[in-house]
Amino acid sequence: MSSPEGTRAAAATPGAGIPPQETTGSPARRLLGVPRQRHRTAPSGDGRRAAAPDSATLAFVESPVQLLNVLEWAHAATAEDGPAADGHATAPPALTVVVLSPHDPMTRGQLRRMAELARDEGHTVRWEEARGGPTAPMRTIGGLTPLLRRAHRVVIGDPFSRYVQLLLTLTKARDLVVVDDGTATMEFISQLARGERLVRWHRHGSGRGPRDLVFAPFSATARRRLTPAPRGGRRTVGLFSSMPVEVPPGVDVTTNEFAWTRARFGPPRVMGAADIVGTSLVETGVVDADRYLEAVGALARRHGATRYFAHRRESTEKLRRLAGETGLEVVRPDLPLELIARRGPIGRLIVSFPSTVVHTLPLALVGTQVKVAVCDIDPQWLTANASPRAQGFLDGVTGTARDVQRLPFTQRMAAG
Repeated sequence: MSSPEGTRAAAATPGAGIPPQETTGSPARRLLGVPRQRHRTAPSGDGRRAAAPDSATLAFVESPVQLLNVLEWAHAATAEDGPAADGHATAPPALTVVVLSPHDPMTRGQLRRMAELARDEGHTVRWEEARGGPTAPMRTIGGLTPLLRRAHRVVIGDPFSRYVQLLLTLTKARDLVVVDDGTATMEFISQLARGERLVRWHRHGSGRGPRDLVFAPFSATARRRLTPAPRGGRRTVGLFSSMPVEVPPGVDVTTNEFAWTRARFGPPRVMGAADIVGTSLVETGVVDADRYLEAVGALARRHGATRYFAHRRESTEKLRRLAGETGLEVVRPDLPLELIARRGPIGRLIVSFPSTVVHTLPLALVGTQVKVAVCDIDPQWLTANASPRAQGFLDGVTGTARDVQRLPFTQRMAAG
């Protein structure tokens, strides 16, 4: 199992600008074509300005994809403003990115790399060990409250996050922007339009456990903050998305075309073999592990795939089994796949199950010869614990994908 080497960074205290280095064992091989980023404590002197720590815009992220989309949003906001009066490029928005760090080592590693890219763009990054022990939440919230009180605009990547919902109750910002958290954005917009509670699509059950009931008032307040104000109101809600969504009236939509990614990386070198993109549907309890591994093997044989790009949440045990049974080289990327693919080398065909990348990769790879295909999830693969909404949601992800080839799973394909 190969894994691109993450960036070395010095240890830091919670809230500092430099995220701490993970301890994940022996150094791993770096993915060809993705060089290590040099660590920077401040942007280089190239004319870009660093945002002040008390900047007008505050962004909260908990995953690498969310941080990527915050960078895309900032790039789009700069482009929309146009050149300055002196003819020079407009400076990026004064942006402070707060990373609410998770426990998962792979996610933390990708977030470290994305944090370096954010600093390279002139943004301030504040790394919070938000889950580092029983007192961490109160310590994190206490430290962020002054920033929340001063912020005029708040950008969030995961409206389903309890952490983010709690922080939204503390801000007086009149402008809220939601950037993509993958396909979860589609479910968020649907629930917002219907006035429903914000519940992740793969959760099974009523969502009315003890913790849900305790947190219900904060969740309800956050949902009201994310609901557009009546016409003429002073509060605005925006969505920056590459997903196919139908927003309720009052939500301002800006399309994420991955312009920053295309300007910053690539074009990639395209290889003759195909690549398969992994998913965490097994880990979330939606898809049976045996059926999933059979499907991956069938796709590899049919399309001549040689590599499997693992999702950051896939378990090591499953990946070892997958490598042994399919013969695929398993790669754990240290950046979101949109950046890995754009940098290259990448296969001539990228095969994925229903996931975010079937919407984002065609945008990131515009102008290349790379094709993207999506394989349907057979209803027989679903576990007994899968949410009743799972099949419909997954079908919607596949059916709404643009510029992709659809691969319905059949018994003939399963036989190789």
